[in-house]
Amino acid sequence: MNQDKMQLVNKLFNNETIRTVWDKEKEKYFISVVDIVGVVSESKDGRKYWNKLKQRLKDEGNETVTNCHQLKLKASDGKYRLTDVVDIEGMFRIIESIPSKNAEPIKQWLAKLGSERIDETFDPSIAAQRAIDLYRTKGYDEKWILKRMKSIQDRRQLTDVWKDGGITESKEYAILTNEIYKEWSGMTAKEYKSFKGLRKESLRDNMSDVEVALADLGEIATREIAKKKNPKGLNENIEVARRGGKIAGNARKDLENELGESVVTSSNALNYEYADVKEIEMK
Repeated sequence: MNQDKMQLVNKLFNNETIRTVWDKEKEKYFISVVDIVGVVSESKDGRKYWNKLKQRLKDEGNETVTNCHQLKLKASDGKYRLTDVVDIEGMFRIIESIPSKNAEPIKQWLAKLGSERIDETFDPSIAAQRAIDLYRTKGYDEKWILKRMKSIQDRRQLTDVWKDGGITESKEYAILTNEIYKEWSGMTAKEYKSFKGLRKESLRDNMSDVEVALADLGEIATREIAKKKNPKGLNENIEVARRGGKIAGNARKDLENELGESVVTSSNALNYEYADVKEIEMK
């Protein structure tokens, strides 16, 4: 499984975190087996319970176990480790092997989870509300969430203008975005993420409100200049992106002169640290 094409979207069931990822290619959820098993069995050690159950299912020739995949998910200690995951259908089959009063509620929860994406296709506002709710559960305040949702809308408007200018490939979008970022922050998006200690996480989600405002200003300025100048092709759009980013860069300099300190920081919203890959493999 290509984890790069999956989106981590942790869910809550009765205040218990269920580690969940959305596979964009297969358009389905994959769920941490040990998390569901722990809730259904009410075991103090869900991992140990699952290991015993998995062996029993293997001995019985149950195909669900063979269909398990492993993804690196964040553990309770904040480190990423390989974890058994299955799709919703496979999870139903595993639950049926566990005698518990919690089986039916968790089945209903899983059924609802599976219908979410279908519902969002007919009513996109559901997806927007889901994003807002997720930001709230992560502890972001309402003002930050409002700015973040607006920045998402502004970004879409910018990419629409880029499309009108002949920009169609994701690689070209990345190049233009980097030009904007370099002008106001001095770093590409990748370098900025590294500066903040991020890997797959969203850079914008780990910015301060000032950083988000500067990123938005750079993109909005680029959009407005592009609408006025009507650049065509990558090279002309690169020049416009630099001009838009420079406007945000000037705003940054003015603010930093007033504050006497940098507004671009290594701070992030993570509540964990990455473990070294070799360390994970050894455990």
